[in-house]
Amino acid sequence: MKRDALLDAAEAVLCELGSQALTLNAVAERAAVSKGGLLYHFPTKEALTGALVGRVIDEFDALVAEHAARGGSYTRGFVEASFEILAAPSGERTARRWAAITAAACSAELRTPLSEAMHRWHHRDPGEEPDPLTASVVRLAAEGLWEVSAQDPGGYSAEQYAALRRRMLDLL
Repeated sequence: MKRDALLDAAEAVLCELGSQALTLNAVAERAAVSKGGLLYHFPTKEALTGALVGRVIDEFDALVAEHAARGGSYTRGFVEASFEILAAPSGERTARRWAAITAAACSAELRTPLSEAMHRWHHRDPGEEPDPLTASVVRLAAEGLWEVSAQDPGGYSAEQYAALRRRMLDLL
């Protein structure tokens, strides 16, 4: 079984049953593999949780870089990447981020990579943006939307997400 499929199973356990239900046995059962098969890839629950966090960070970083490379500032890339995930019909990538954050909340060691990513995402070099303060406000607004969307899935329609995205980009 591939590593990503095991991480998908762990996310499903987290999203459906909560962080207390995240055990190696539950993930192996969800993935329909032996516990030994899971342990081959993730020898501990901490390793599994760390991989969940790492995958979310890496995916978001890559998406921001991809959007920023198309022209525009880092914050434009951040907004575009955020809305690409938030406005996706299935909502699975929003749930993925929520699952990783929830799983990491139980350990300072697991929170460290997420804290470092948050610092990198929200404390940019002021010279990178035409209006650094507005760029910070827009990134923080997008971050807040992540939180609201995680707690209230389906709370915004596609049209509402599109309007919010346009307004954030207009602010820049």
